[in-house]
Amino acid sequence: MKKFGFILLVIVVFALVGCNDKPTPETNAKADQANELTLAIGGEPEDGFDPTTGWGRYGSPLFQSTLLKQDSEMEVTYDLATDYQVSEDGLTWEVTLRDDATFSDGESVTADDVIFTYETAKKSQSVVDLADLENIDKKGDYQVAFHLSQPQSSFLYTLQRLGIVPEHAYTEDYAENPVGSGPYQLVEWRKGEQLIVEKNPHYYGNQPVFEKLTFLFSGEDQALAVAKAGEIDVLSVPITMANQEIAGMKQISLQSVDNRGVMLPYPEPTTNEEGEEVGNSVTSDPAIRKALNYAIDREAIVDGVLNGEGTVAYSSTDDLPWGSSEIAIEDADQERAEQILTDAGWERGEDNIFEKEGQKASMTLYYPSGDQMRQSLSLVFADLINEFGIEVITEGASWNEIEQEMHANPVMMGWGSHDPLELYSLYHSSMQGIDYYNANYYQNEQVDQYLDQAIHASTEEEANEYWKLAQWDGNTGMSTLGDAPWVWLVNLNHIYYVRENIKIGEQKVQPHGHGWPITDFITEWQVME
Repeated sequence: MKKFGFILLVIVVFALVGCNDKPTPETNAKADQANELTLAIGGEPEDGFDPTTGWGRYGSPLFQSTLLKQDSEMEVTYDLATDYQVSEDGLTWEVTLRDDATFSDGESVTADDVIFTYETAKKSQSVVDLADLENIDKKGDYQVAFHLSQPQSSFLYTLQRLGIVPEHAYTEDYAENPVGSGPYQLVEWRKGEQLIVEKNPHYYGNQPVFEKLTFLFSGEDQALAVAKAGEIDVLSVPITMANQEIAGMKQISLQSVDNRGVMLPYPEPTTNEEGEEVGNSVTSDPAIRKALNYAIDREAIVDGVLNGEGTVAYSSTDDLPWGSSEIAIEDADQERAEQILTDAGWERGEDNIFEKEGQKASMTLYYPSGDQMRQSLSLVFADLINEFGIEVITEGASWNEIEQEMHANPVMMGWGSHDPLELYSLYHSSMQGIDYYNANYYQNEQVDQYLDQAIHASTEEEANEYWKLAQWDGNTGMSTLGDAPWVWLVNLNHIYYVRENIKIGEQKVQPHGHGWPITDFITEWQVME
């Protein structure tokens, strides 16, 4: 590992690049009043704030309410709903609504709005999975019955993710001017600059302490500079900037399933129906995929690249209820990795790189050029694996360019959701080549069967057993013990700097870092004396 120190030096240099951006005159100053907050906690949602097309799936929808929600222990609790019942055959979900909820315009939230929301989301054919929803019956002003074509255990998570929109106020520009029954309402959105929201006076739930929130949209360096000037109350930073000292602010590090890993093309080289190149002559060999997983030193990456702010990852579901506890391996075992390769007919060449039948164990690893963390992970991964004896050439590219390469070349990807449906999307053969899902064209009939059984289980407990079997059943699975179509590396901690007198309370394990997940429990935030 002689080169590891050099790569870390490069990463440190990246992290310490000077901050040239200065706050503009239009930057909102931190409110003097205790009931206002200024936050710089992530990117601006490109598609706006419409839950029917995906807003809120990685965190609280903020402007809207959901039927169910999760507490800090990831237990299911009620939001707009006061009760739900599932029929024995799993085909009918009856939901009773509270009768005191109103939208921010004062109109009541009723069964009609729930039906409208779900029907609109189904028609949009977006990331909201409602393929099995056949119809919805109105049982009363505050009661609905969802009828599914087949049991769908993941529907429980849809009820927790899909914010309810008002039928009477849903227009073409709803995504930019949302009306909802959540704790806050939108006041002003200056795209590329800031978003101002105020407390919803009609909110039925726990009343938030803060009357006004201002979300700033700026680069990481600029946001840090503004925070150091005392103008921000809550700031999120990448791990590479987690060594800051900011007067009057405390650092909070939250565990997440916001994972990073190397996606490995699974089949032999071919072309898909669109004429795109699919598969890779090196990574299609299971011995290569397994050797990569055993040879890599995940702990060294957590310590060296993440500065300890993260955990090793063996899947996209570590420590989640549907994650398997049986798939962790002893990594950094290069002797075992080499044995796997030699047993499969690979031999070291004169340059120390493994070869087999004239094929050199060489691959190009793509990463998004604008993402410093993925670049750092890619460089260190390549350094460690090159020294082991598999050649990895790193290449930064735009996401548009990566989309052209990701079916045939490894990519440093990131996922992590509070919805087990993501497992289905990443590994089921029916999802091959759909957006970024199953971009490596993984396929295993037994895994497909387990994933189908998980989706169509009648209870959450039954579903979790099938999710786990899909990862490893003692014989096959999607994990390193089975087909190893990924080299999962790390789960990133989410790093925040929070004003010292603000208490954000208990937080659940964070999902992938879209959608401001830290605001999940914003109604419980307090100002301390």
